Amino acid sequence: MLRLTELRLPLDHPPEALDAAVAERLGAAPTRYSVFRRGYDARNPRRIMLAYTVDAEVRDETDLLARDPRLRPSPDMTYRFVAEAPEGLADRPVVVGTGPCGLMAALILAQSGFRPIILERGKAVRERTQDTWGLWRRQVLNPESNVQFGEGGAGTFSDGKLWSQIRDPFFFGRKLLKEFVKAGAPEEILFISKPHIGTFRLVQMVERIRSEITALGGEYRFGQRVDDIETDPGTRAIRALHLSTGERLEARHVILAIGHSARDSFAMLHGRGVQMEAKPFSVGVRIEHPQSLINLRRFGPNAGNMLLGAADYRLVHHASNGRGVYSFCMCPGGRVVAAASEAGRLVTNGMSQYQRDERNANAGIVVGINPEDYPGGPLAGIEFQRRWEERAFEAGGRNYRAPAQRVGDFLAGRASTTLGEVAPSYQPGVTPADLAPCLPDFAVAAMREALAAFDRDLPGFAMGDAVMTGVETRTSSPLRIPRGEDCQSLNTPGLYPAGEGAGYAGGIFSAGVDGIRVAEAVALAMTGGGPVRSSGRPKDDSVTYG
Repeated sequence: MLRLTELRLPLDHPPEALDAAVAERLGAAPTRYSVFRRGYDARNPRRIMLAYTVDAEVRDETDLLARDPRLRPSPDMTYRFVAEAPEGLADRPVVVGTGPCGLMAALILAQSGFRPIILERGKAVRERTQDTWGLWRRQVLNPESNVQFGEGGAGTFSDGKLWSQIRDPFFFGRKLLKEFVKAGAPEEILFISKPHIGTFRLVQMVERIRSEITALGGEYRFGQRVDDIETDPGTRAIRALHLSTGERLEARHVILAIGHSARDSFAMLHGRGVQMEAKPFSVGVRIEHPQSLINLRRFGPNAGNMLLGAADYRLVHHASNGRGVYSFCMCPGGRVVAAASEAGRLVTNGMSQYQRDERNANAGIVVGINPEDYPGGPLAGIEFQRRWEERAFEAGGRNYRAPAQRVGDFLAGRASTTLGEVAPSYQPGVTPADLAPCLPDFAVAAMREALAAFDRDLPGFAMGDAVMTGVETRTSSPLRIPRGEDCQSLNTPGLYPAGEGAGYAGGIFSAGVDGIRVAEAVALAMTGGGPVRSSGRPKDDSVTYG
């Protein structure tokens, strides 16, 4: 098979045009071909182009490769397990957390015969969904079952984006996408350039993956939080986990995939001497515009084309005060959701369904935060986040309604008393307010400057009636738990920090890929295998990409 890249065709091309483009690039018609990737170039909204990557089968492959330097062999995308559990292996690995990282780690271990035990502090995904709606509809927060905690992780209530900026030399990402399709995701995620799933489909997929894991000998335990770890006094190697149920669970290989909001777990690990360090993250607000405006600005006369769907955007500005401001987790045709996990604190996030057909577009507009902004050690970033979450809770009315402000008022430095054309989607509702006291002064200044810059890039972005809802604080983990090449904690052997919570991923895709990598490390450690295969990481772990 040969891989052909950058086959560019007009958005409205007929099907046979791709056949002709492939034949022209090869100099002859292929025996067969398949589309590996399809993206679009919308830099000129009046002349949007589709860009294809194609795998083609030809009879004279060797001759073609010799004649045309633009051609290359299609890479082998087959996933191969690094180790299988020996017959009669009594030791069982433990996976803590069932977000994308823990889910894929448990699946790989189960498929390799290791019969993992999976611990989840929250509830199964459908029960968890009911608790989440309890906050959205009745203003009742369950601290152990919400947008952050429960089967599926925070990504369950998101846009379900499945793309990232990681490099993936061993095709872990392809394995993830194929498993998701097997679990019910649309097959298009295998070839479109910015695949997404949406919340409702994610719920079904999580259940189906759980069914496969349990069928292969895995054991799920919901409502079981890890309250303490027990280590060997001499080597510091992990020996057991102490659970919220009172059970002492012996464990020699523990994958820690707890997500970026398990603040009590971070404090426990820090108290037990597990090495960790502060890292950058970001804080800001959610901004909403009419999706029709974003479609028009991005796609011009092609807005509404089925191949393009609802338009997204990615905006970045370097403010004069030295702060970076960027759009985060953009959700086309979606809604802003309540994402608190602690009483008396307010957090926002964004989500979309697969159809992306709701009235508003929303995205985080966030400002980079560095460890120098919150001195005091690896847990100080958590206290920094809490400070602004508490102020937002106060500004919203202390009832999980969120403070919201018109962009025009925010730019003018005055509180909003009413909202305008853009109706906020956040539930359980908003309170018109001034968002400036809910964020650091430097962040407010940088955001005001950035909104004007974004309006130049995307006219209408700073429209007066666009609505900002605060606060967005859980962009990524405020700390990292360092690990070695074998994926184990640097000073606690047998503990495998993984995913977003450990600072090694940002979003569903990269978290799932990291789960695969760490599962392989555990499988190799339990069987005495060779070195761990390396996989990609986000270019900047302070940014969530998926």
